[in-house]
Amino acid sequence: MAATPALRLMKKHRKMARKFCCILDSWELRWRSGIAGENMRDSLKKINEEIVACRKCPRLVKYREEVAREKRRAFRDWEYWGKPVPGFGDAKARLLILGLAPAAHGGNRTGRVFTGDRSGDFLYRALGRARFANQETSTRRGDGLALEDAYIVAALRCAPPANKPLPKELANCEAYLERELAVLRPRAVLALGAIAMRAYLSPLKEHGEIRSLTEYPFRHGASYALPGDLPRLFASYHPSQQNTFTGKLTEEMLEKVFREIADFLRKDAEKQGSGALREDLRRE
Repeated sequence: MAATPALRLMKKHRKMARKFCCILDSWELRWRSGIAGENMRDSLKKINEEIVACRKCPRLVKYREEVAREKRRAFRDWEYWGKPVPGFGDAKARLLILGLAPAAHGGNRTGRVFTGDRSGDFLYRALGRARFANQETSTRRGDGLALEDAYIVAALRCAPPANKPLPKELANCEAYLERELAVLRPRAVLALGAIAMRAYLSPLKEHGEIRSLTEYPFRHGASYALPGDLPRLFASYHPSQQNTFTGKLTEEMLEKVFREIADFLRKDAEKQGSGALREDLRRE
């Protein structure tokens, strides 16, 4: 039976209505994503302000300020940061990178995590090649570096003497990491080194989200699916000079980890649905 003009018109209007609804849904998602981004930036800003003002650990306060006053001869013209180092990166990041602590003449000097030392040079070179950063160098705040879909923090926010934090000092920083995770809600976490991995897993065990730390042994290149909707956990050797100079961690090894993370994030976005749109929104 041939469709009447009225029926054809009705079908045309339904088709137009569906198309219009799809456009509205798309704009609503973009609008909500924009608001969420603003809220996330505000929240991360608040956390970072609290981190910078922190004086919970007398030993660390004394050391970081002493280093900032005395300086290293090569940096005598610098005005050292000399305070806890806040997180840095994309407020909509799906990847959170967790290091150990700022270096005395690196982050403690520049005020940005993994910036101004050999470890940072190694890390940001890999991030740039993996397209998680817009450049492969990181020398100081305001140098044009921007992270894309990644956010970097340290388990300890102050430079520790001899690069050896005390358990109580790590515990004092634990709440900052938990709050950052709650705000960012990343889909993947990369732990740089065994201490960083323990700093991430210990609160999960305390809250009953995982049963035991021994179920997730540290090894370079490891990848673990944690219970529930927890982020995928990746592990790498820390890009310390001790590891990179001896060849324990090579550029190829770290770049491979980032390729695996990028591949996981791509598949995770597709699995979650509307992957392409969500990817575009995060990149805007």
